Amino acid sequence: MHHSVFQNRGMSVAMSTSADFKETLKQQADIVRIVGDYVKLRKAGAQNYSGLCPFHGEKTPSFSVHATRQFYHCFGCGASGDVFSFVQKIENITFPEAVRLVAQKMGVALPKVAYGSPEEARDGKHRTALLEIQEAACAFFQDYLNRPEGAKAREYLQGRGLDGETIARFRIGFAPDSGFVLRDYFKGKFDDNVLRESGLFSWKMPEEKSRSLDSVGPSASGERASARDDKDRRGTAASPEFAVQVKGRKTSDVLAMYSKFRNRVMFPIRNENGRVIAFTGRRLSADEKAGPKYLNSPETPIYSKSRVLFNLDHAKEAIRMLSYAILVEGQMDCISVFAAGLHNVIASSGTAFTDAQAKLLGRFSKNIVVNFDPDAAGAHATERTVGLLVEEDFNIKVMRLEPGFDPDLFIRRKGRDAYAEAVGHSQRYFDYLIERARAQFPVRSAEGKVKAVNFLLPHIQRIPSRIVRDELAHEIAQKLGIDSAVLRQELRHLAGTRSAAAVKAPAEAQVTDAERILIRALASASEMRASEEHLSARDGAEEEFDPARQAQFVLQSEHLHAGLASESLLEGLLHLGPETTEVMKLPLSDADRRVLASILMREEEEELTAEQLEGAIRALRRMGLRRRLEQVQRELQAGRSKEPEQLQALLQEKVRLKRALMDPGLSRESPAARPA
Repeated sequence: MHHSVFQNRGMSVAMSTSADFKETLKQQADIVRIVGDYVKLRKAGAQNYSGLCPFHGEKTPSFSVHATRQFYHCFGCGASGDVFSFVQKIENITFPEAVRLVAQKMGVALPKVAYGSPEEARDGKHRTALLEIQEAACAFFQDYLNRPEGAKAREYLQGRGLDGETIARFRIGFAPDSGFVLRDYFKGKFDDNVLRESGLFSWKMPEEKSRSLDSVGPSASGERASARDDKDRRGTAASPEFAVQVKGRKTSDVLAMYSKFRNRVMFPIRNENGRVIAFTGRRLSADEKAGPKYLNSPETPIYSKSRVLFNLDHAKEAIRMLSYAILVEGQMDCISVFAAGLHNVIASSGTAFTDAQAKLLGRFSKNIVVNFDPDAAGAHATERTVGLLVEEDFNIKVMRLEPGFDPDLFIRRKGRDAYAEAVGHSQRYFDYLIERARAQFPVRSAEGKVKAVNFLLPHIQRIPSRIVRDELAHEIAQKLGIDSAVLRQELRHLAGTRSAAAVKAPAEAQVTDAERILIRALASASEMRASEEHLSARDGAEEEFDPARQAQFVLQSEHLHAGLASESLLEGLLHLGPETTEVMKLPLSDADRRVLASILMREEEEELTAEQLEGAIRALRRMGLRRRLEQVQRELQAGRSKEPEQLQALLQEKVRLKRALMDPGLSRESPAARPA
């Protein structure tokens, strides 16, 4: 068996396979396709694609992906790597998990994985177990929806207009009223840590332990109160036979576990890859003592509600195809709109819309229709949400339904066609805001105009483009009946106080065309190693042109890169180890990495030829000769303190250098080839 170890950010994965599985998978994976699942890429050349970087906020694309070389690089934040490091970083998972996820996306069977360290193994296995328990819970809830206990839940869903196909598509289920059925179902299947961190369970003090604490005295009063607060509302005592020890407590101090979700319709929350990671439970009981109307899973190692968009896994392809998304508030709204045939709909997941969600959505489209409830709370939510979208440079429209109608009710009462027509009549965001300002602050008086302007200015201030701000100021001034010059002056004052001013990256080192060719030649060594895999040339076979070998020989023997802007980069490339197959993983400075990425991303460059490389070598020799000639001339000008023999040697070298510069071939007549 062949064992290969792949290094990534200090992590390793050993894969037992007859070939280099990682390299084979990477070639099959196609980095453009995988990255395209997360970033909206546009073709920027024959092999180059660009888009907005998912790892930092930006308004203009600085993120590039090269299809042939199979790597990405962001010229804004410096992030770079291959398809595995991209998936690892964007999904916040370990390297072995990234390899597994890429293989799953490609439908490639994965060989047995061995983690590189005990800590990595524990982390990877724990996350996998958390995903498995969410999937198992989802199947459990689906099963209970179809049991006699789920009759009321089925009645509720039917009343909301959901048919069997929609219920199955969204994997809607039912959590039984008992606090212990799910607990007992998982008994012996998952360890305590997984149960504790799954978000599916709560804990309380067993009654016998609570009674023993009563005898302890006042010192335990806080713990007793907590236990009583968590007492099962149906009066069933938690059996101590299935109890979980809490970290930091004595072995005897245990809390009995019971289901967090009880007598609720269960809506699974999935990540963009379709994996169940959390739940929302809708209360069926009218008794407010049964808890909040909607109960969401707490945050876990696999679920962060501020980073998830409900239904994105189903909607992302439609969003790409239609080039816009519909954003609604609630999950039932989202399901109803999707069931009506508008498949590009998503919802925030148990939280107000966040900056992370805006960035996530921006990978798929920058066009959005926002359809929140028309009441006052919905209007405020619209303004908060759209404010984030404005800062992320979205093209935004606002859809307003009649008072008293949310998307779900509107579709059930008026039908799919009426809703689709309403989407088509959505208005520009700032038209909506101007109407809101006029409705709240009558602009017939000077005081009303001031209030309307003060209401609008913070929204205008968020727009990144100064040109758009100016155009909008002119439009608002016309509609409010005020002097546009005054409004522009207010905007300029606010712009001066903006704290989110863009910070330009330091200027990249300027390299000549000759240096670019040498850099490409040296970098090609890693590409040749990656493509050769296990093949080797036969003895006696005619050698093909090897630009890397030729460049290495010349630079190592003549030191032509000394003093160049790219000296440190060329020096780093000269020390490519025989095991290096990915040049972007070299330990380079951020500046050198940017230069290397910009050169390798250039589309006008065709395959290197021997003539190009020889021309570049001659150009560098000529540059070296000129630098040495300038140095000799400076020494001659300051040569009064030199001995006659030294002056004579300098004059002879000056003649030799000038003669060498007249030689079009510059055959090894570099300053390093002869003594100064």
